[in-house]
Amino acid sequence: MDTEAVRSFVRAAELGQLQRAADELGVTQQAVSKRVAALERELAVRLFTRTARGVDLTLDGRSFLPHARRVVAHADRAVAAVRPGSRAPRVDVLGLRSAQAVLLHDYWRSRPGVHLDVVTLRLDDPRRVAAAVAAGDLDAAFRTVTDPATLPPDVRMVHAFDSPLELLVGPRHPLAAAGTLTPAELRGHRIWVPGIVAGSEWSEFYDRLTAAFDLRIDATGPNFGTEVLLDTLADSADLATLVGARDRYLWPAGHDLRRIPIEGPTLAYPISLLLPADPHPALRPIIDHFAALPPLPEPVWRPAWPRVSPAARR
Repeated sequence: MDTEAVRSFVRAAELGQLQRAADELGVTQQAVSKRVAALERELAVRLFTRTARGVDLTLDGRSFLPHARRVVAHADRAVAAVRPGSRAPRVDVLGLRSAQAVLLHDYWRSRPGVHLDVVTLRLDDPRRVAAAVAAGDLDAAFRTVTDPATLPPDVRMVHAFDSPLELLVGPRHPLAAAGTLTPAELRGHRIWVPGIVAGSEWSEFYDRLTAAFDLRIDATGPNFGTEVLLDTLADSADLATLVGARDRYLWPAGHDLRRIPIEGPTLAYPISLLLPADPHPALRPIIDHFAALPPLPEPVWRPAWPRVSPAARR
């Protein structure tokens, strides 16, 4: 069914004249007449009777009108759902427990009336996520392509914020009583990060972290999820893992897990935002919100990959 024909019928019914409906829709009266006639042929009923004053609804027309209004309303909502500037920006946060999801939620709570479409794209290769941004499937994605030269030409990368790392351990771990730790104090301890995928940004991050501080990062074993990881840490006297300070983790009180800040230097995971060349207008205040976060305490270690792409400077 032609939604524009239905729209023409609705406006003609509400205004009582084909010419007035045509003026409002920005078409000729002949175009409205043809649309209504085609709709009547499709439905095999007469919707209007013509009078000297304009048009009156038939009984079938009166029955069809409320349904036609709903068709037009649903069509308008469908178009608005995918039109940049009128629909909510679709933002990939990678995981709903992640620091970026937590901070984006803070932004949303502080601005009543703001609409966001938050998604978690299950792709480990950030280049595939960049391709989704380029294709218009996403308006933005919190991912880092560590070699900006591989970005699609119409996608840019901006630095969003730095996520400081903490050591997460169970109560029997030798470091459990520490108030803070330095990277040097982590040497020799088994830091378990299961499921690191080759080619992912976090794979490169941990490679550079290991090289910089001679840490023992253990990526063996499948990743059975956060709950299994937390259960394992609670029962272990030698396992630890690294988590973002703003990442949201919940565990049973009996686990008694400890989150220990790392300082001297602070270990920072740089979070980037992938954007199209012409970003959704609602993204600018989100970028500004992240830019206004307080800086991390110095000194800070970050991996030596570019924080922005050349396109982000234009």
